[in-house]
Amino acid sequence: MKTKKSPQANLEKKRIIFLEIGLILSLGICLAAFEWSSEDYSKSDLGNLTKTLSFDEDIQITIQTPPPVVVPPPPSVIPETLLITDKKTDDDPDDFITDPVGPVSPIIITPYIPEDIPEDPVEIIDWVKVEVKPAFPGGEAGLLKFISDHTKYPEICRENGIQGKVFVQFVIGADGIVTNVSVVKGVDKYLDEEALRVVSSLPAWTPGKQRGKSVPVSYIIPIKFVLSN
Repeated sequence: MKTKKSPQANLEKKRIIFLEIGLILSLGICLAAFEWSSEDYSKSDLGNLTKTLSFDEDIQITIQTPPPVVVPPPPSVIPETLLITDKKTDDDPDDFITDPVGPVSPIIITPYIPEDIPEDPVEIIDWVKVEVKPAFPGGEAGLLKFISDHTKYPEICRENGIQGKVFVQFVIGADGIVTNVSVVKGVDKYLDEEALRVVSSLPAWTPGKQRGKSVPVSYIIPIKFVLSN
């Protein structure tokens, strides 16, 4: 049986028209695609990569304070220590020992100043720096014997068992007279006063010399007070 088709439903006649319409549409789409403007994107700015970043940071600076410098006293002490006991003993150089001077507050007595010394201040030279040392009559042994013979052990110190070493400083003037007697390291009031009294009574020395000229020289002598058993 042969199928019958309606003339209106037969699309074979319109095939060419459909083909033309399809080509026109395809061409239009292609033209539209070529003419379509793309979106304008601006380049992103990454900044200046060569710029150096600076950081402000508070840096605490620590300053260390150096410890105070302790200046020792001048080493102008006689090499021996004079030993004073509560008994009269023979002077024996073996009893003399060495002991450094420690810094203490001095006990100063009024010095004797002869009238012939000029009023202008004269530089006092340390014992270790003077060219020609002052000399006591009889030498060092005579100095030790004089102090030993003229020193009296204070009775109050003997009764209370007080003993020790007194360091006495004095100046041997340009004329040999002993002046500026003071205690640089003491033990007891009465022992200090006795040591000052004896040193102040020293006779005149042969003065020291610097560059051929008599000069005042500072001197320190230790006097040791010891109670005998």
